[in-house]
Amino acid sequence: MAQVGFLDNLLREYLVFRGFSSTLKALDVEQRTEKDQHFRAERILEQFNIAVQTSDLQGLRSLWFHLDNNMFSKLEHTYAVAVKKLENSLLKYYLVTAYSSSRSEKVSEFFNKLAGDLQQQSEWKDWFYFPFCKNAEESPAFALFFTKQWQDTLLLSLRNFLTTVYQCLPQPTFVRAEQEAAHMQRLSEDNAGLRTRVLNLQQELHQVTQHQSGSVAAGASGSSLGGGTDNGARRRSVYRQQQSLSDILPFDISPPGHIVDDFCIIASEANSVSQASDAQARSLKQLIRNIGSGSSPVMGRKEQTASSLGEKSSKRRSGSVGRSWI
Repeated sequence: MAQVGFLDNLLREYLVFRGFSSTLKALDVEQRTEKDQHFRAERILEQFNIAVQTSDLQGLRSLWFHLDNNMFSKLEHTYAVAVKKLENSLLKYYLVTAYSSSRSEKVSEFFNKLAGDLQQQSEWKDWFYFPFCKNAEESPAFALFFTKQWQDTLLLSLRNFLTTVYQCLPQPTFVRAEQEAAHMQRLSEDNAGLRTRVLNLQQELHQVTQHQSGSVAAGASGSSLGGGTDNGARRRSVYRQQQSLSDILPFDISPPGHIVDDFCIIASEANSVSQASDAQARSLKQLIRNIGSGSSPVMGRKEQTASSLGEKSSKRRSGSVGRSWI
C-alpha cells in the first residue's frame, strides 16, 4: 500500500524529532528483513511458538492479551466462542510442551498462576490432575494433546484465524490520514462549487425580476397614454382582483312567504273537494231511497199531470153540457 510507505517516512521523521534512536534502528532493521509491506500472520504465529517452546508463560499471555484487546474485541459476538477455544488450546499446548521437555516447575508455575481463572471453567477440571499424572501421554484424558496431528491442527487453525481477522479489521486511523485529508479537500471543493452556483442563480433571478418589473411599468405608461375602454377594462380587472369578500354587497331581494301558507291553501282546497263529494253522495243515496220506496219524484210528477188533465176535461164536459142545455 502506498499509504504505508508514506506513513513509515512520517514515523521515521517523528522518531528523529523525538530522539528515539534505538526505536529508529529497530524500525530500520525490521523494514529491511520484511519482504512484504503488510501484516503477516506467520510472524505472530512464530512468536507464539517461540513462547511455548521456551516455556515463557508471561510472554505468551501478554501477546494473547494484546491481540485480544486490539483485534479480537472488535469482532462480533459470534466469534467469542472460537477465540476462547483457541486460547484454551494454546494454553494446553504450552502445558504439553513443558511436560514433554521435563519442565515440571513450569507446569506447577502455570497452575499456581492460573488456577483461580481456570477452576471456573468445566473443561479444565481434569487438567488439575495433570501435574501429578505419570506417563500423561498414555492417559486417555491427555493422550490426544501429545499427538503431532493435534498440535499441527492447532497452529494451522490459529494462523487461518489471525489471517481472517486481519482482513476483516478496518484500517487504523493513522493509515487513513492521507485518505481523510483528500476526502476533506474534495468536500471543500464541492462546497465551493455549490456556493458559486447558488450565487449565479440568485443573480439570474434578480435580473429576471427587474426585467419583469420594467415591462409592467412600460405597459402601464402606454395604457395611460392610449386611454379608452382597454384602460378601463384593465382597471376594472385590477379592482376585481383586489376586491375581497367583505366588499361584496348582497342583492335586495325580499324573502319568500312562509312555506306553511302553501300547505294551508292545499288543505282548504282539499276540504272543499271533500264537501262536494259528500253532497253528491247524499243526493245519490236519497235518489236510490226514493226509487226503492215508490215515491219517485218523476212518477209523482206524472201522476200530478194526469190528475190535472182529468179535472180539466171534466170541467169542459160540464161546461159544454150547461152551455148546450142553456
